[in-house]
Amino acid sequence: MNKYGAEFFGTFWLVLGGCGSAVLAAAFPDVGIGLLGVSLAFGLTVLTMAYAIGHISGCHLNPAVSIGLWAGGRFPANQLLPYIVAQVLGAVVAGGVLYLIASGKAGFDVSAGFASNGYGEHSPGGYSMVAALVAEVVMTMVFLVIILGATDKRAPQGFAPIAIGLGLTLIHLISIPVTNTSVNPARSTGVAVFVGGWALSQLWLFWVAPVVGGVLGAGVYRFIGRSGEQ
Repeated sequence: MNKYGAEFFGTFWLVLGGCGSAVLAAAFPDVGIGLLGVSLAFGLTVLTMAYAIGHISGCHLNPAVSIGLWAGGRFPANQLLPYIVAQVLGAVVAGGVLYLIASGKAGFDVSAGFASNGYGEHSPGGYSMVAALVAEVVMTMVFLVIILGATDKRAPQGFAPIAIGLGLTLIHLISIPVTNTSVNPARSTGVAVFVGGWALSQLWLFWVAPVVGGVLGAGVYRFIGRSGEQ
């Protein structure tokens, strides 16, 4: 249970820190942190939790990562469902805490987005469903390659959280204008349930694309990461 508790808490921090920065601080009058700050916030949540709970649960914080690690031979199938449940619950609780904080400001309107992921008219840059699908698949695929490579026993030890956190930062810098960046079904679900409507109707893409990308990333690393002995 300590593993599942760690995944719950870690995903809670990812959604509260990442989505919280987008909702509360991105466009704060005159001194907003902007897209760069939001990207860095998501990366920092993963970096800090990787050091805090990586030795407990592996710090997946993401159903697509858990499934990708399973596909890459690094995670047992019998723990997939409990990990995913813990991650989604942590994300939803974080969404609830963020809602309580954000709704304390006059004029707050959850229908404005609440850091939800979307495509078409709900994409920050107006990108199509196909563009969103491609972006989420490719970005998650690369994220899994980074994770698998950085945590390979042949890689320099102790630096994986830095590579993974900065990798997630870079992914957000690229794709926030396209989908608001998911690469994480739990992160998407945690805020979408409070927005409802269009956010829930488009949520399927932010489950399907990251999971497909995670499996593809595992396949890529299985190919390029093989040692001579393998």
